[in-house]
Amino acid sequence: MANVNIKFNGKEFLLSCDDGQEEHLEELLNHINEKFSNLKKDLGNIGENKLLLITSVKIMDEYFETKKKVEQKKKELQNLSNKFRELKSLVYNYKEKKEEEMKNLSQDHEDFKKEIKKNKEDYEKIIEEATDEIENFVEKANLENPIQ
Repeated sequence: MANVNIKFNGKEFLLSCDDGQEEHLEELLNHINEKFSNLKKDLGNIGENKLLLITSVKIMDEYFETKKKVEQKKKELQNLSNKFRELKSLVYNYKEKKEEEMKNLSQDHEDFKKEIKKNKEDYEKIIEEATDEIENFVEKANLENPIQ
């Protein structure tokens, strides 16, 4: 344990703290001493015990106000985190939907290409059949009416 000499309200005190915490203890006590001195200046000499009590109340008030602000910020952070998760979910859902649409469009494209190929084959078959019928008709007509 380390010992720290501090001056509070014009009096010397020897306080103990964990090793390495000396500067932190001095900083805290400087803050308390400043609040105490300001209150003493503002309120006059109303008694050391009453000034210590008011100083403690003011410091606790600051502590609780800070704690409220921290809790509020935690809630805000949680809300942002929830909104981020919701947005992330929407993005993934949108991506999956678009990928499914692309897959369907690709399948439709392939089906359309197959349909075009089949229609081309059907068209060529129809032309071939029509050509055969015309040739048969011409042959038949030539047989029935030979050219002289």
